Amino acid sequence: MFWQLTIDANDPARLAAFWGQVLGYQAAPPASDTTWWAHYRGRLGGEESFDDRIFDPAGLKPPLWFQEVPEEKAGKNRLHLDLYPTERDDSLPFERRVEIVEAKVAELVGLGAGVRQRERGDSYYFVVMRDPEGNEFCVS
Repeated sequence: MFWQLTIDANDPARLAAFWGQVLGYQAAPPASDTTWWAHYRGRLGGEESFDDRIFDPAGLKPPLWFQEVPEEKAGKNRLHLDLYPTERDDSLPFERRVEIVEAKVAELVGLGAGVRQRERGDSYYFVVMRDPEGNEFCVS
């Protein structure tokens, strides 16, 4: 079964560009002989790439489609992404994991994300962030 993640957006191209940089995705489906690849290549209609969809360059992870909607985001997300720049490697010293998370947070802020809150416990550290349209995600 094939699936993609669809995210409502007021400015799909802006969010596709942001999340493409964050996830290392690209605006064109990778070369493949799968039916989903043929479907998307057909939808391009001669264009080189999409401005509202992004794809894993290896074709292993699901595509993301940023669907234009007229309304603004309201309330808390019912679904969000968790990013793990530490690779969830518990063998790293705790303070080193915090440094890695903070470096990624600074990078994401530079791309247009915002910080909502930081949470720190004895063995965990994560930062709740918002993408350029206010959708929450976590970095841990």
